[in-house]
Amino acid sequence: MKRILNNGVSLIVVVIVLFLILPLPTFILDILLVINISLSIVILLITMNIKETLEFSIYPSLLLITTLFRLGLNVSTTRQILYQGYAGDVIKAFGDLITSGNVVIGFIIFFIIVMVQFIVITKGAERVAEVAARFTLDAMPGKQMAIDADLNTGLIDEATARARREKIQREADFYGAMDGATKIVKGDAVMSLIITAINLIGGIIIGMVQGGMEINEVLTRYSTATIGDGLVSQLPALMISTATGMIVTRSVSDDSLNMDVVRQFTAQPRAIMTAAAALVFLAIMPNTPHLSLVIVAVVLFTLGFFLNRKMQAQREMELAMAAAPEEIAPEAAPTEADYYKDISNVYSLLTVEPIEMEVGYSLIPLVDEGSGGKLINRIVIFRRQYAQEMGFVVPTVRMHDSSVIGTNQYTIRIKGEEVAKGEILVDYYLALEPSKPLGEIDGIETVEPAYGIPSRWILPENKEMAEIYGYTVIDPLSVILTHLSETIKKHAYELLTRTETIQLVENLKRTSPELVEEACPSVISYALLEKVLRNLLMEGIPVRDMQTILETMVDAMGTTRDPDLITESVRNALSRTITRRFCQDGQLRAITLDAEVERRVVSSLTKNEHGIYLAMEPDLIQALITQLAEHMPKFAELGQSPILLTSQVVRIYLSRLLSQYFNNLYVLSFSEIVGTVQIQSLGNITLQQPTVRRAVGS
Repeated sequence: MKRILNNGVSLIVVVIVLFLILPLPTFILDILLVINISLSIVILLITMNIKETLEFSIYPSLLLITTLFRLGLNVSTTRQILYQGYAGDVIKAFGDLITSGNVVIGFIIFFIIVMVQFIVITKGAERVAEVAARFTLDAMPGKQMAIDADLNTGLIDEATARARREKIQREADFYGAMDGATKIVKGDAVMSLIITAINLIGGIIIGMVQGGMEINEVLTRYSTATIGDGLVSQLPALMISTATGMIVTRSVSDDSLNMDVVRQFTAQPRAIMTAAAALVFLAIMPNTPHLSLVIVAVVLFTLGFFLNRKMQAQREMELAMAAAPEEIAPEAAPTEADYYKDISNVYSLLTVEPIEMEVGYSLIPLVDEGSGGKLINRIVIFRRQYAQEMGFVVPTVRMHDSSVIGTNQYTIRIKGEEVAKGEILVDYYLALEPSKPLGEIDGIETVEPAYGIPSRWILPENKEMAEIYGYTVIDPLSVILTHLSETIKKHAYELLTRTETIQLVENLKRTSPELVEEACPSVISYALLEKVLRNLLMEGIPVRDMQTILETMVDAMGTTRDPDLITESVRNALSRTITRRFCQDGQLRAITLDAEVERRVVSSLTKNEHGIYLAMEPDLIQALITQLAEHMPKFAELGQSPILLTSQVVRIYLSRLLSQYFNNLYVLSFSEIVGTVQIQSLGNITLQQPTVRRAVGS
């Protein structure tokens, strides 16, 4: 039973379609015609009592169903009229009511009703719906900007902003649907005239040719039924057309149409009394209906007089309240200058978002969920995956549009400062160029924003050909998401705050309360733990195994309090994690250092009161940089990040030195790789004099 109810509308539509084919007995026709009239009355009353058009958002679909229902009944009644000149008591009663014995008058009145619906109501509603749809679509960007402005200033929260965006999108969809639905109303009016003509002409032919009746008898029989059928169908159609006009002409309102009419008319008592005076002036003119004019004038004047007295009493009350003692008057809202005189209010301007993304207007469809944008959902998925992989929860990404940047551009900010930017062509695909493409593809040359790969923006129809030529084709949404995710990974250590560090410790307390009680903050301060976690995240090492990290730090605190040395101890303890992170298929492809190079690097370590630092000769630095740059393309061909293997003694110092020249280079030590992994050297850094001379000469 529940399944039938859930599909009730679908079943009704199927039954309505069957009305066009199957003959219906007159008793059933009478019931369905009454239902049609009742349904149109209900729809008209609903449109007059709603406050906003979206409260009746099913109206475009309902309009199509009711029109189909009415046409189905028209076909059924036409069949009965042509067969026997009788289509039920309802049609006969309406035919007798409208004709009153005179067929010509009945046809004239019916024609007037159809013309009122077709020329006045339907045509006006069609034009209003068309204009409303266009204006609603044109106003969408401005409304989106207003929502973003309120969100950025803190006037509304994210949930309210999302609800407003959804409402704007639903309004646009509604008025777009109404623009098309009004064409259905127009077609229904035309079809009523056609069916009426068919009933009359067909009835006359059948009655005289097949029935052998006289012309007067035929006209009396078939014309009455035809007029009754037309009136029964046109009355609901007229009410539906009126409802259509009501719903598309509804503007900004605080209440239903009934309440608005009463409130706005009663707010103008002088206009009502002026109308009464005009009727009195007409009443004193000769040859006018004096009694009728005087009665209406008296009613209007009495109504206006009492409304005017009520408004005067209300104004006197307001004046009395205004003249009351100042202490009971509500305090005026402070001006902006007065508001910021309070220094605590100034601090509200200093809030900095951890991650912020600004997009141009052309990229709003990628972000706006109401328009089908999936960027936010993809970011949520990325945050979950990154938390599972790295053990760090990325803060919420605040997104908004901007009129400062280009319409196709976007910028990524970390703690209020721009760290990355890019440009997206929404209607194109990004094709990453291979090292040796099989063919040339037409497109706009550019650079992939996340990895700096030479690329082209290509049209969708060239996508398959680009893939055949060896290009890697990416959609615009994936391009912007990849750039954002890589930027977040690169700056993840900056996003780790003291609060997040404490949260990670509290999360560990659920499973290892004894360890947390021993370590934090009695042995390991939160500041030191934050520095170690930042060091790990800076070099792409997951911090998910907080238990191992804390245990290793507690042990290392017995010999040193240097965060860098403690970090190296933690890295050794996380050797399985590091191996899994950088090894593929049991192999580690990396660049190694020649024994002589490593010896010279170790001898370059210098210690002062601030700690240990690396003081390498310029020729050695040049040799390292030059040879590393020569080996980088090998990793690109394998599709992995470049790795340099060295000893634990110099790993951290080489990592900091080389990070200034290579953003994506990872420096690992042999002690961080488990013994079961096979190390494959893709190159060896040496001190060969020709290489050094070329490097220096370059």
